[in-house]
Amino acid sequence: MITITKKEELVLNQIKIFNFEFDDGIPENILKEELGIYEHELNEILNVLKEKELISYEMNRVKLSDNEAIINAVDSQLDVKNAELDKKEKDSLEIIQGIVNEDNTVPRYILEGNLLYGDLKLTNFRMYHIILSLENKGLLKKISKNDGEYYLLL
Repeated sequence: MITITKKEELVLNQIKIFNFEFDDGIPENILKEELGIYEHELNEILNVLKEKELISYEMNRVKLSDNEAIINAVDSQLDVKNAELDKKEKDSLEIIQGIVNEDNTVPRYILEGNLLYGDLKLTNFRMYHIILSLENKGLLKKISKNDGEYYLLL
């Protein structure tokens, strides 16, 4: 699922409408006129949609991508970040499930290393926030053993 703002969804829907009319891509100025938004704002939205692989956007032309992802439209960028954090939590949990040993524990440094330097490449702040969130949700628990600190996957 890809989370975008309502304004980004509005632009994406307009692209879907024009997509069949322009084989070589929709000219950016046509979108600007049709939507009635400023060029810099449209440019920012198009770059976000391109980054999320919903469109291709090159040389002031826009094409709808073949990505058939489910779209979740929210009101603001803050809501987008919150929705993505939930996705990051799920992705982090999958990583943790893959690295725990037979007693569902993993050394703290291995867990943190996998979250920081693995596929997710989280920042320190984001990693600790996710770990704390998973602890608060009762999915992860910090424990101490004789040989160091561990996390227990519940």
